[in-house]
Amino acid sequence: MEATSRRGRSCVVVLVVAITMWVLTSCGDSVGHEIDSAAVAIPGVAATPPMGWNSWNTFGCGVDERTVRAQADALVSSGLMAAGYRYVVVDDCWQATARDASGRLTAAPDRFPSGMAALGAYLHQRGLLFGIYTGAGTRTCAQLNGIYPGDTGSRGHETVDAATFASWGVDYLKDDWCSSEADTVAQRDAFVAMRDAIRATGRPMALAINPNSGVTATDGVPGAVRDWGGVATTTRLTNDIEATWRSGQDVSGYRGVADIADAARDPGATVGPGRWLDLDMLEIGVGSSLTAEEERTHLALWAMAASPLMAGNDLTQMSTATRDLLASPGILAIDQDPAGEIARSVSADGWTRLRRLADRSTAVSLTNPTGSPRTMTVPRDLVGSQGSAVDAWTGVVAAAAGRPIAVVVAPHDTAVLRISRGS
Repeated sequence: MEATSRRGRSCVVVLVVAITMWVLTSCGDSVGHEIDSAAVAIPGVAATPPMGWNSWNTFGCGVDERTVRAQADALVSSGLMAAGYRYVVVDDCWQATARDASGRLTAAPDRFPSGMAALGAYLHQRGLLFGIYTGAGTRTCAQLNGIYPGDTGSRGHETVDAATFASWGVDYLKDDWCSSEADTVAQRDAFVAMRDAIRATGRPMALAINPNSGVTATDGVPGAVRDWGGVATTTRLTNDIEATWRSGQDVSGYRGVADIADAARDPGATVGPGRWLDLDMLEIGVGSSLTAEEERTHLALWAMAASPLMAGNDLTQMSTATRDLLASPGILAIDQDPAGEIARSVSADGWTRLRRLADRSTAVSLTNPTGSPRTMTVPRDLVGSQGSAVDAWTGVVAAAAGRPIAVVVAPHDTAVLRISRGS
C-alpha cells in the first residue's frame, strides 16, 4: 500500500512538472526564454551601444578581405576609432557556399584567402573589434533572396558555429532571421540557441539579432512588438534601412530614416547596459539620396534612442563633412551616455523627444519633418527653469539659464540641446 502511494505521489509530481514545462514553453516566453524580461543576454558586453562599421550598405556581396582591411585602416586614420567606432563587421557573403567536411563554416577562398582568424587578428592588432554575420535560419538573407548560393545559415549548427567564431576571435555576431515566417516560438528557439552557444564558448561576443528580415506583419514586426533584450545584446526595431527620407514601402520593405524615426518615438522595450534597440546601420555618406539636414537627423535620433551606431559608408572615400558628422562629439556623448536611457516623445506630433542623462542634464531633440523652416520651443516645465541650454552640435549656449528656449530648425533637420539641471 505504501509503495503504491509513493508511486501515486511520483506520478503527480511528474505530471505537475510536465504541465509546468508545457506552460513555460507554450505560454510563458518571458520565463522560459527571457523574452519580454529584464535579463541581459550576454553578460559583460556592450555597456554602451556598440559603435563601428558594417560592410553591407556599400559593398554587399562584393566584400573581400582587402576591402575590410582598408576600411579598418581608414577607421583608425580618420580618427573615427578614437571617437568610439571600434567594431568592424563583415556582413553577409563572407562565407564559402558549403560547410567543410566537419560541418564548419569557412571563408570564401577567393575573397578571404587568409581566412577569418587572420582577419580578426589584423583588426585586433589595430585596437579594433571583429564582427561577423550569420543567418538564424538555414540560409542567410543573400541566400534566401537568391543573390548568393548555398544554405549555410546557423540553424541546427549553433554550437559548432559559435565555437568556430570564438576560435577566430569574433567579438560581435550579427544573427539575421531571413524568413517570411514570423512564428515567435521558432524565432525564439533559433536566437536562444545561438545565445546559449555563445555563452558556452566563454568568449564575450555581443549578439545582434534582426527578427524582422523577410517578415510581413501589418500589426508590427517582431522587433517592435516584443522585447528581446534577454535574448540578444541588440535587437533591430524595424525592417532594413535605405538611404532615403521616407521609403513609401509597405511594412515588409525597406524603411527610410523618417520611417524608422517614427517607429522609435515611444518604443516599449527596456534598454540599458547589455541590451539595446538597434535602429539599423547608418546611411550617412552612402550615395546622395539624403540631404545634409536629413543626415544630421539620422545621427541625432539614433543617438537619442541609444541605438548602436554602425557606419555603412566607404571610409576610404568619405568627405570631410561626412567624417565630421560621424564624429560629432556632443551627439556621440548622448548616444554613449552611461545611464542608457532612451528618448521619449513629449509633443503631440512625436518630433520633440527628451532623454535624461547620467549627469542629471537633459537631452532634447527637435525635429522639423516639414518642408519649411520652423521655430521650435522647449517648455521650461519639462527641463527645469534654471538650467542653460547648450547646442549639442556646436557646444554654443542656445539659451541662458532661466530664459525661454526656442530654435529655428531647417526642413528635415534636428536641433539637439543639452540642458543642465541648474543650481
